[in-house]
Amino acid sequence: MTLPEYILLAASSLFVIVDPVGTVPAFLAMTAGNTAEDRVKMAGIACCVAAGVLLGFAVAGQWVFKLFGITMPAFQFAASLVLLLVALDMIRAQRSRVHETSEETAAGVEKTDIAIAPLAIPMLAGPGAISTAILLHNQAQTFAQHLALYICILLVSLATYIILRLSARGAQWLSPILMHIIVRIMGLLLAAIAIQFLINGIKQLKPVFSS
Repeated sequence: MTLPEYILLAASSLFVIVDPVGTVPAFLAMTAGNTAEDRVKMAGIACCVAAGVLLGFAVAGQWVFKLFGITMPAFQFAASLVLLLVALDMIRAQRSRVHETSEETAAGVEKTDIAIAPLAIPMLAGPGAISTAILLHNQAQTFAQHLALYICILLVSLATYIILRLSARGAQWLSPILMHIIVRIMGLLLAAIAIQFLINGIKQLKPVFSS
C-alpha cells in the first residue's frame, strides 16, 4: 500500500468511526444548560482527550496484545464485528450503543462537565475508534505511514472539534434530514471498511493453516 493510499484509508476510517456528525445531537442535548463558550471549551477538552487515547492505543496496542496473548487476526475479527455493528446502526440513522448507551447520555445531561466522560470516552474514543487505531497501526509498514497515522488522528480530532464548535455556536444550520443522509452514507462506508478488516484477518490466517 502506497503512502497516499494509506493516508486516505486512515483518515476516512477514523473520521467515519469517530462520527463527529452523529455526536452533535447528543452533545447539544447534554449541554443544553451551558453557554456557547462552555460548550466550545468542553468540545476542546474532549477532542484533546480523545486524540490522546487514540494515539496511546495506536502506539501501545500491540504490547497489550503480547501481554494477554492475543493475535492480530483474532483482534481483526473482533474489531470488524464491532465496526460492523456500529455501521448497521448508522445505516438505520441510529446512534450506536457501542459509542454510548442511553444511560450514559442521560447521565451526561445531569453532569456539569461532560468533556471527558461521556463525550471524549466513549462517545468519540470508543471501542470502535480504538480498534480502528490499533488495526491501522498494525497495517503501517514504514515510518512514514506510522507518522501519517498519528497526523491523521490529530487532524480527525481537529475536524471533530471544528464540527462541535460550529454546533455549539448555533445549531440552526443543522438539518435533521441532511444529518441522517450523511450518517447513512458514512455507515455504508464503515461497513465496507469493517468487511475489509475481516478479509485482512482471513488473509493473515492462511499461512498458519497452510504450514
